Amino acid sequence: MSYSLTWLPAVLKAAGLKVAECPGWQTSGIGEMGTVLGVLCHHTATTIRTGNMPSLNILIHGRTGSDALQGPLAQLGLGRDGTYYIIAAGRCNHAGPGKWKEITSGNTHLIGIEAENMGHESLEKWPEVQLQAYYRGVAAILNHIGRDEDYCIGHKEYRLPKGYKDDPDLDMNNFRLQVKKIMTELKAGATPPLIPAAESSGLKRPTLRRGATNDPALVKTIQQAIGVDPDGDFGPNTEAAVRAFQSAHHMVPDGIVGPKTWEQIG
Repeated sequence: MSYSLTWLPAVLKAAGLKVAECPGWQTSGIGEMGTVLGVLCHHTATTIRTGNMPSLNILIHGRTGSDALQGPLAQLGLGRDGTYYIIAAGRCNHAGPGKWKEITSGNTHLIGIEAENMGHESLEKWPEVQLQAYYRGVAAILNHIGRDEDYCIGHKEYRLPKGYKDDPDLDMNNFRLQVKKIMTELKAGATPPLIPAAESSGLKRPTLRRGATNDPALVKTIQQAIGVDPDGDFGPNTEAAVRAFQSAHHMVPDGIVGPKTWEQIG
């Protein structure tokens, strides 16, 4: 049985963001969410400098060792290239004890976004494409649930005791200002997409991802190029093969066939 946050991919895609769905995300969670009241922003504090989302496995399965914590650890992971990884549709262990406005149960009422970053400007600067995706993703979610930018919350602002957490390594007042601007754009229907809907020149082939059913002939073209049975179904096996193809060509392995991947397919 799926949990309630199955609307997340559609909302993020409608805001022009890249989305990669993790297997089984619809039924992943430590329980059902309550009423969603906002978004809690994090950074992963990874020690790994390379890769788009090296913390993904931990976010899905949880931590072991002295600080063990059952996964999933967030509903969304945000890669360095701005791709949103959909991890869970249910409640996640990401908030801990804290308070923001009327919210005192963050795991129950806040959607958690873990953005891949080492956690200090001296170690890793935030890529602009990731920051813009962070702002846009939060704005899209808040717009969907009918909350304003004041319900975009940094973990360091929510978590008690104060000073216990320092994530995300961002100015949250500026973050909320950026979110407010984008929410105004969303309401006006003028938000530009971050991922092109199609190639800008040449064959103008559309961006395709898992679940694509509108153009089986192009899906078959992709499948033939990556060595998958050309059945026209962009399912999990095709997505996995696309990721492998992208990795082999030194691209971000997001499983989405956009302009750069089409260029490699030819």
